[in-house]
Amino acid sequence: MSDLDRSRAFFNDVKRLIIKVGTAVVTRADGRLALGRLGALCEQIKDLSSLGYEVIVVTSGAVGLGRQRLKYRRFVNSSFSDLQKPQVDLDGKACAAVGQNSLMALYDTMFSQLDVTSAQLLVTDRDFKNKDFRKQLDETVQSLLALRVIPIFNENDAVSTRKAPYEDSSGIFWDNDSLAALLALELKADLLVLLSDVEGLYSGPPSDPRSKLIHTYIKEIHQSEITFGDKSRVGRGGMTAKVKAAVNAAYAGIPVVITSGYAPENIIKVLQGERVGTLFHQDAHLWALDKEVGGREMAVAARESSRRLQALSSQDRNKILLDVADALEANEKLINIENESDVVAAQEAGLEKSLISRLALKPGKIKSLANTIRVLANMDDPIGCILKRNELADGLVLEKTSSPLGVLLIIFESRPDALVQIASLAIRSGNGLLLKGGKEAKRSNAILHKVITTAIPDTVGGKLIGLVTSIDEIPDLLKLDDVIDLVIPRGSSKLVSKIKSSTKIPVLGHADGICHVYVDKSANIEMAKRVVLDAKVDYPAACNAMETLLVHQDLVHSGGLNELIADLRTEGVTLFGGQRACKELNIPEAHTFHHEYNSMACTVEIVDDEHAAIDHIHQHGSAHTDCIVAEDHDVAEVFLRQVDSAAVFHNASTRFCDGARFGLGAEVGISTSRIHARGPVGVEGLLTTRWILRGCGQVVNADQGVIYTHKDITM
Repeated sequence: MSDLDRSRAFFNDVKRLIIKVGTAVVTRADGRLALGRLGALCEQIKDLSSLGYEVIVVTSGAVGLGRQRLKYRRFVNSSFSDLQKPQVDLDGKACAAVGQNSLMALYDTMFSQLDVTSAQLLVTDRDFKNKDFRKQLDETVQSLLALRVIPIFNENDAVSTRKAPYEDSSGIFWDNDSLAALLALELKADLLVLLSDVEGLYSGPPSDPRSKLIHTYIKEIHQSEITFGDKSRVGRGGMTAKVKAAVNAAYAGIPVVITSGYAPENIIKVLQGERVGTLFHQDAHLWALDKEVGGREMAVAARESSRRLQALSSQDRNKILLDVADALEANEKLINIENESDVVAAQEAGLEKSLISRLALKPGKIKSLANTIRVLANMDDPIGCILKRNELADGLVLEKTSSPLGVLLIIFESRPDALVQIASLAIRSGNGLLLKGGKEAKRSNAILHKVITTAIPDTVGGKLIGLVTSIDEIPDLLKLDDVIDLVIPRGSSKLVSKIKSSTKIPVLGHADGICHVYVDKSANIEMAKRVVLDAKVDYPAACNAMETLLVHQDLVHSGGLNELIADLRTEGVTLFGGQRACKELNIPEAHTFHHEYNSMACTVEIVDDEHAAIDHIHQHGSAHTDCIVAEDHDVAEVFLRQVDSAAVFHNASTRFCDGARFGLGAEVGISTSRIHARGPVGVEGLLTTRWILRGCGQVVNADQGVIYTHKDITM
């Protein structure tokens, strides 16, 4: 059982939870209240209470809020000469007294707006030495929870005997983190959530790109590995204090999660078992033996294997591809069994037909994939090719050569055949690879990954291609910009957009496949019918299928439009229209022109001419693939030159936009980006360049050491 499965299991049993709100969550960087975050927190607590959870809050922030108000009060009461004098630090206990009143008033106001009642309970560590106090505290809290009142605890710093400035860690508790841990034990909570200004516990300072988020804290492993950064900008102890409190509570039997108080819905996500922080649990040390390989380790292993792959001869790299092709064919029966299980599960789950269509490996598909890999193996070796050679000076020669990008992270949905294409392209281009397929293709992806990596010799290592099995690992992988060089998402617009907004790693891909076919007035109608039908019907779920048909207005009167529409209807295509097409054809109006159906449906619109068609494509398209059907070559040339898409066709179906059909051997996807690679991305799109300089002892010497010639050398 994975850490994630375990966490989901015991979060299901949580009824009473304590939420500790840190000062950095309550206040902004300037010390003022973070009203938005506090409001969102109160809404989460209200939702939890409505769901039947018993919620207890321990809040910090009173001292910081009081200091802000007293600074202002001192300022308005000071003369000009007073302000010229050195300012004495404000008394912390006075700050606490003022801040407690203000903070509680704010909680009360926000909860009142949500029709929730809250109660304030101020305590000191000396109170807990009194057995009667502890008994009364339990009874009071029980009464409040029974009435659906939210108890809000805070250390009564105003009258605490602890030494200023809170450096005294003696006593039963020493800050609000340890108070929260103590209350979790006293009040028999099922879970303690410590909200911070970072996502959880990192292996080092969160600002250090080498630090990684620890999802499950294992004292025996992590205690000596972690390097803590600076303490909280406004609180007493920062992450050090939280970890100490979390360890104490966890080893006493209370599960603890440290997570971000900045992210909306994080507490609810924790209770749903999502990995949005760091979990502390008394049994965590027992989980270390079956700990899964982390994303960083997987990426580093893929890079090391890729370097060994690059060191092989071209012949040896080709043999790996041929062995992979043979292995696929030899295991075809086993692959199909696993794929059929995925398809049946998808059908039973009621998934969309277009997704199931992409999921199924149709008869002959494995053989087709194997042949595609053999085509790749027979292509010229792309690694180390000399693209340009210049003589800089006599005996000083500079070469620009092709080189692998490094480690690729490919995230794709549904199509298990994509795994085979991507893996073979990675081997051909010398790159390391991490793959994350859709959960609906879990069995298919697992068997394909096993077959392919088993065919890779030990001299390179099967870790060249890593398979990511959980979607929960993706957020961490997207942070690894120091070990992953390119992310290529293949799937829905929602998937691609989410990936692009979640990482600093360069992303190559397309968010939509809204492809157009424009039929000009000069078109051969029989040809137009063939092209339009193929573009829509050949494989409607593909990203290069036609989603919008644009027709010149003259074809309305000549009958060409009706012929096109009749053929589409005969094939079972559901039609939606723009304003002009709706009136002419009596079809439902499309909700938007910017829509990818991925099914037997499309949008139809009538336009004035090729210029109107181009404007429509630029306004509503996705810069993927667009086509003109026309016999007027001048019109066609205008369309080909002016449509700003990755692929633009004349008198040919949009379905030709494919790496294999382009002769690239295979593709990792189709890119609508304008940097690096555009259109179907094959081997060349997975390469970058290196500069190799060969000399014989030359030195710069302020550019006096050589006489530059800068001559091209014919290769």
